[in-house]
Amino acid sequence: MAEATRVEHPPKLDGTLDDPAWQSAKPVTEFRQQEPNEGETATEKTEVRILYTRHAVYFGIHCYDSEPSRIVATELRRDVSQDLDDHFEILIDSNHDKRGGYVFQINPLGTQLDGLIVEEQGIGEGTDFDSGWDGVWISEARVTADGWTATVEIPFTTLNFTQSKNVIWGLNFKRFIRRKNEEDLWSAYRRTYGITKVSQAGELRGITDIGTGRLFVVKPYGLLQYDKQGNQNAKFPLTGGLDMKYGLRSNLVLNLTGNTDFADTDVDQVQFNLTPFKIFIPEKRQFFLENAGVFDFSLGSVDQLFFSRQIGIDPVTGQQVPINGGAKLTGTIGRLSLGVVDVDTRSSGPNPYANYAVVRLKESLWGGSYVGVMGIDKRSGNVLDAYNQTGGIDSRLVFHKDIIFRGHLAETQSPGKSSGDSDVGADLTYSSNWLEAVVARRKIGPNFNPELGFIETADSDREYADATFKTRPKVAGIRELQFEGFIFHAPDTRGTVQTQEWQGTFRAEFHNGAYTDDDIADVFTQRITTPLNIYKNIFIPNGLYHFARHQLTYGSRLDRRFTYNFFERFGGYYGRTLNEFRVRATYRPTAKFSASLVQTWNRFRLPQGNFSVDLASLQGNYITWGRNL
Repeated sequence: MAEATRVEHPPKLDGTLDDPAWQSAKPVTEFRQQEPNEGETATEKTEVRILYTRHAVYFGIHCYDSEPSRIVATELRRDVSQDLDDHFEILIDSNHDKRGGYVFQINPLGTQLDGLIVEEQGIGEGTDFDSGWDGVWISEARVTADGWTATVEIPFTTLNFTQSKNVIWGLNFKRFIRRKNEEDLWSAYRRTYGITKVSQAGELRGITDIGTGRLFVVKPYGLLQYDKQGNQNAKFPLTGGLDMKYGLRSNLVLNLTGNTDFADTDVDQVQFNLTPFKIFIPEKRQFFLENAGVFDFSLGSVDQLFFSRQIGIDPVTGQQVPINGGAKLTGTIGRLSLGVVDVDTRSSGPNPYANYAVVRLKESLWGGSYVGVMGIDKRSGNVLDAYNQTGGIDSRLVFHKDIIFRGHLAETQSPGKSSGDSDVGADLTYSSNWLEAVVARRKIGPNFNPELGFIETADSDREYADATFKTRPKVAGIRELQFEGFIFHAPDTRGTVQTQEWQGTFRAEFHNGAYTDDDIADVFTQRITTPLNIYKNIFIPNGLYHFARHQLTYGSRLDRRFTYNFFERFGGYYGRTLNEFRVRATYRPTAKFSASLVQTWNRFRLPQGNFSVDLASLQGNYITWGRNL
């Protein structure tokens, strides 16, 4: 248990712990390793002191280091991964419901990364947290003669926190030492847990008699454009809009958007599809990213019952479809998590006007378990597709902490389709330090059509089994070896084989962060029912194909300013052969500048002819002023 100490005035937030106020707080010191040696005392000492005033909570962090010259600190961009740097994370479960919380992360430059945990997860179940959430907080950090120190201020308004008496929070800390590839946690340090295991967090006590903090953020925007076509006079169209976020109560947030602008959204990377399946492109728009985890309804693999990129984006061109406005309500009421969103788009080109409504409810059970429902309704000006409705129920049940059962049942309704419109599936997962295993079964009807979701393919009756064995040999430089094998069998609902795959994989993880990931054998059977357009006028004809391929992957150590990895896959491909080779390199000479290069070569040898497709991208980043912007 950690204890917060009250002060009348905020401590000095300069990245040092020189302010005498910090010494009045009892330090948190008991950090243990999650990696590499689970449960052992951390190799470097860490102290955290906690203060609070009527309006905010403060963390003073001292990360002692026996070799401060080897501390890695290179990232100045906010909300960009800090995996290549030393860093420190703070988890706050302000509702103390042991289900979700806020994560605040900083590196030795004081750069911020924050996010939200909606439902706790263990290692391997997904990303650490939903980084779409952005909070208002202050951080500073300094590299010192004995390590690095940081000061953090988190206003109660950022946590949307309204309780004022005898506060108890769930709390956890995680320190990452890049050069050692070491992860140290205050609580939940088992390798199958991690900081996202909110139910295993420690407690913070001592906060009382504070002012309530209700969240309220308004972001207006204006956009002036220059438009000149041919001999016509130049036009200067002016448009504007508004985004607003308001905390209705401590665990309920309302987001509103009007005439939404996505001009600052990252551009999607060009992808070259070598398969007959759809490519999953992640959401990048802030309105949809924030609290997105509330709406998660996984159907297996990358398939989702609700996928927000189906709103406001042309499915063919990928261009923005104008949004008139939208509202989103997310949060918890007791043990119930809820998410409600309604968005209205106007007609644009081939896209008619449409309205999208989504409701998601999840009732928390025991230890990370839940049962949930989702309802989705789309109304469109397209007379041939005037509506699409989707409903589903799902559950996640945790037994003995290491065994997880997931199941779902979903149905859709569309004009002219009266049967074969369901998706039912279940999987059972076991996870430990030496074994990860999963068995799954799923049946997707031929007319299952969630227009606001994402599925790679319908009309499938699939089975899947996977086992990964892990060992940590006493060999210098090697942290873990893994041996994985899986089999996937997916005929259509009439029993005709569509896809089969079995694979054997070897992986090695090294103490310095380097890794190798090698497919010893990857054997495919794939039926093509619609000619597959690979490139320009090159098509794979219909038929049943059998082929095998192999893969070699290597990634360099991650504590250097220059990092790289390469990927080589070679072998059979729809009647002949394909060789894929990709190199990715990143150079970070200073904290202000970084550059990355990705080059991919694809060499096809097919009955239709021999040809090559090469893709390259170069990205540079330069920070001109400040950070955390």
